[in-house]
Amino acid sequence: MTTPVSDVTSASPYPSGLSFLHDETTTALEDLYDDSDGLLHLAKHAGVALEGATTQEILRWAHDRFGQRFAVAASMADGVMAHLAGTVAPGVRVLFLDTGYHFPETIGTADAVEATLPIDLVRVTPHLTVCEQDAAFGKDLFARDPDLCCAMRKVAPLTKALAPYVAWASGIRRDETTNRSDVGVVEWDDKHQMIKVNPLAAWTHDDVQRYIVDNDILVNPLVSEGYGSIGCAPCTRQGEGRTGRWRGMPKVECGLHA
Repeated sequence: MTTPVSDVTSASPYPSGLSFLHDETTTALEDLYDDSDGLLHLAKHAGVALEGATTQEILRWAHDRFGQRFAVAASMADGVMAHLAGTVAPGVRVLFLDTGYHFPETIGTADAVEATLPIDLVRVTPHLTVCEQDAAFGKDLFARDPDLCCAMRKVAPLTKALAPYVAWASGIRRDETTNRSDVGVVEWDDKHQMIKVNPLAAWTHDDVQRYIVDNDILVNPLVSEGYGSIGCAPCTRQGEGRTGRWRGMPKVECGLHA
């Protein structure tokens, strides 16, 4: 059962110096922080205080602090984020963007993660099916205007799915791209006006691989075929890191994290 925000014990599971971020009273958030920028204030303080904490500590803080109003997003390149979240907070909601363009292997990974981990997988779909989008915008929009395609099949659906929450977590890391090199473990998501938690921010590719091996984590079969980053099938090629994404196009992000 999800722990309500105010239903906590006095024994703090957080390292010394982090307990002030975990409300151990029944005081409402708006009473702890100026209600004109309460969540923004909290994000800034938590980002500093939780830098250097473990991924589990970061996720535990977020789940205990926001309870049912916290969700995790996962791309299903592997089951790392879902495993971490499910271990810390069994039953946590994990959002998966089912764009309609995924590889069968990615859908299979999502099915396997849902069947084997203690999470509540929420499959988020776009407003238009692929056929409806083709009819309205022309076939293969991704080849002509990938930004618009991503906006309709990823960005808009995620925005709608995040509406009930006040905080969400992603699996992005600083070592993935220069655009992500300065992400905080907790930061303010200005686009969605909510707190964003990046528990893997300080991890490297080697850290991810170590966690996969140590915990027998499910991995998308495409990884073993040379896909370093896995997105929609039409815009993903084999390659190290994210070099296979939107190859030949001046595009490096889908818009979810930029």
